[in-house]
Amino acid sequence: MKTIGLLGGMSWESTQTYYRMLNQGVAEKLGGFHSAKIVLYSVDFAEIETLQRQGDWEAMADILANAACSLAAAGADFLVIGTNTMHKVAAEVEAASGLPLLHIAEATADILAQQGIERVGLLGTQFTMEQPFYRQRLEARGIEVIVPEPEQREVIHRVIYQELCRGTINPASKEAYLDVVATLSARGAQGVILGCTEIGLLINQSDTPVALFDTTEIHAQRAVAWALGDGVAS
Repeated sequence: MKTIGLLGGMSWESTQTYYRMLNQGVAEKLGGFHSAKIVLYSVDFAEIETLQRQGDWEAMADILANAACSLAAAGADFLVIGTNTMHKVAAEVEAASGLPLLHIAEATADILAQQGIERVGLLGTQFTMEQPFYRQRLEARGIEVIVPEPEQREVIHRVIYQELCRGTINPASKEAYLDVVATLSARGAQGVILGCTEIGLLINQSDTPVALFDTTEIHAQRAVAWALGDGVAS
């Protein structure tokens, strides 16, 4: 079994979900008392959030690159960044560490392609919804990406940072998210990507008939496959 290098803390609310899913995934595959081999570096999200607001992606890349180097030194075989937004600096992190990186958008694109999805809605932070670093990975696979309207994007973003990253689950926010999901479906989306690792804390497939693609779950499942020797670079 390979050792997973998990860059977490962005936020720790979703990092604990990753930890649970990774261990459960290995246990399901191998049985018995098996669990995942994980090296975790959990950053202080306050530093990252401040730099996000300032738009200083170079500084954020440095923080995560240094953390990734620590994971490499600790014996990690590959990297998992436990957040969608920070994949904006994935290339810098991978290059600095010298380790293969499992990209969350690529893993998601694989699942969408397998299911024949050609047009998909995307929820996430405003960075993820509005900047090209995430969408272009899907569009390169021939998948059209549609995002909520500006006012809806503001609501999605606000709930992530002011509620979900702080462990707050608000029923009114859940209804607002489900309304956005329904709107994206009405605009022709064949499914909706939960493109922030906290969104799965608020809504899940049992809440809507629209197909949801939870990137945390997809990412964790692929990481388990890599850890057990399926597809990871040597």
